[in-house]
Amino acid sequence: MRLVSPTIVRLGVKSIFGRWRGVLLFVLPLVLVGLAVLARALVGQSEEGSQHTLYGLGLVVVVPLVALLATSGLLAPEIDDGSISYLLAKPVPRSTIVLSKLVVAVACVLAFASVPMLLAGLVLRTDDPSVAVGFALGSVLGGTAYCALFALLSVVTRHAVVVGLVYLLVWEGLLGGLLDGVRWLSITRWSAEVADRVAGLTLVAQLPLTYALAAGVVVIVGGTWLTGRRLRAFNLTGDE
Repeated sequence: MRLVSPTIVRLGVKSIFGRWRGVLLFVLPLVLVGLAVLARALVGQSEEGSQHTLYGLGLVVVVPLVALLATSGLLAPEIDDGSISYLLAKPVPRSTIVLSKLVVAVACVLAFASVPMLLAGLVLRTDDPSVAVGFALGSVLGGTAYCALFALLSVVTRHAVVVGLVYLLVWEGLLGGLLDGVRWLSITRWSAEVADRVAGLTLVAQLPLTYALAAGVVVIVGGTWLTGRRLRAFNLTGDE
């Protein structure tokens, strides 16, 4: 039994890049790298400027939005138009469906978030490549965790994009900036902790790296498992 189906992967790629989401996936990294070039030209190799760009724009905005756009374009449209019924009727394990979809989403995160973060970091801090590497690795952890979370939202609600945006704006954005305790339940802060340890920064205070990694793994594994469980209980008629 294959854990990942090449056919479902191909369908997932067509689903993402055959819609408007595909255009936005190209725009977001261009904005990040473009602003990094602009910041480098204006302020040079500034530690503060690089942190504002890579953390404030990269980890807080670009990474979760790329994950949301990629993941919501895989399951939610098929559930909305009922075409998921044809896929679920095939003798394919639900775990294979979910893993195949997530492979596409995570690949989008790597291509449109992690690689641009690495490039932006190298542009901003050519004197310290560890900054670029740290933020790139943090974006891998955060982006994968966001993909698992948003995949679960896609099978729980028909308004996954709206719910995902509210979560990002309120929990990760507003409350994350106001309440220190949110760092224990914030994917963005877990990602920042990885960048902290690799690059020697202090973006997040008093958050152990082991906890950040373990929490990220829990979200990834738990979200994937719950998504598959939800699909197993999904009504093949498409009515909920």
